Amino acid sequence: MRRKTATFGERRKVFYSPERWEILRKKRKRAIEIMGRLESHSIPSIVYGSVARGDATLQSDVDIFIPRKTPSYLIEVALDGLSFIHRKIVQATPNYAIKGEIVLEDNTTVSFPLVDLKSREIEFYNFGGALDLKSLLEEKRTPGVDKRLMLILPFDEGHEEVPILDLDDLVLSKILNTGIEIIEERKRVLEKRRETGRTGVFLNVSVPDDESFESYLERMAKRNPALRRRLTE
Repeated sequence: MRRKTATFGERRKVFYSPERWEILRKKRKRAIEIMGRLESHSIPSIVYGSVARGDATLQSDVDIFIPRKTPSYLIEVALDGLSFIHRKIVQATPNYAIKGEIVLEDNTTVSFPLVDLKSREIEFYNFGGALDLKSLLEEKRTPGVDKRLMLILPFDEGHEEVPILDLDDLVLSKILNTGIEIIEERKRVLEKRRETGRTGVFLNVSVPDDESFESYLERMAKRNPALRRRLTE
């Protein structure tokens, strides 16, 4: 069977400069600070994306996710004293998980589910690469796929990039510890993003400062049948 032609880049190795290692160190220090605050309030979290994989650049965000449904007020108590730039509710599609997002300074975002997650919604984070606080403190890096559809494979001096279209889905699922379904789904989404420049978001609304994420979501759901359906699944 003929292999698919890689259309999103070529396989290559990237060796990090001292400056790039320092950028990663600072991004991870920020992640450890936020995740440590959450952990001290018995709220486990993961950091995902380039900070987990190790290929972070100066422009990279520090993306932290709380994988279990947690009352938003507990999260806000854990983050008390930090400057909240934005509080919002987001949903990628009508059938996808509804999440809260707290945007902080230093390109840092803490997100959390406002509904029970489906298995593929959890696997999304493994697809992009994710680490818990313990692994972060142990200075581990993990494989994951970036927005270019390149598999990032860390090694001691940097990382290797492999177009995922060059890999069998079963092989990729074993590397990423995900199911085949999430790989197929993410390929479709990221290929659409590459073609159109965007994928669109079904819901992205600010939460009033004087209201909780949960109460504002309930009010919106009264006017939005798609939100009501997802809340009752």
